[in-house]
Amino acid sequence: MVQAYILIQTEVGKASAVAEVIAKIPGVLLAEDVTGPYDVIVRAQADTVDELGRMVVARVQQVDGITRTLTCPVVHI
Repeated sequence: MVQAYILIQTEVGKASAVAEVIAKIPGVLLAEDVTGPYDVIVRAQADTVDELGRMVVARVQQVDGITRTLTCPVVHI
């Protein structure tokens, strides 16, 4: 199982709506709107890195109002 944080920038005023839509995507554990350089932070999981990448590109980045994403896989060192 691979987990990652997805940091999302949105159009002005869209953070809450984006978080609400993303929270319903299968594999998303948590989606919250926040303050700071990013507007939404998502915790997601998938079976493989490739599946995680497909989720981000095919599902998350297609949500209306998103301008940029940054995916940060969780590592255990």
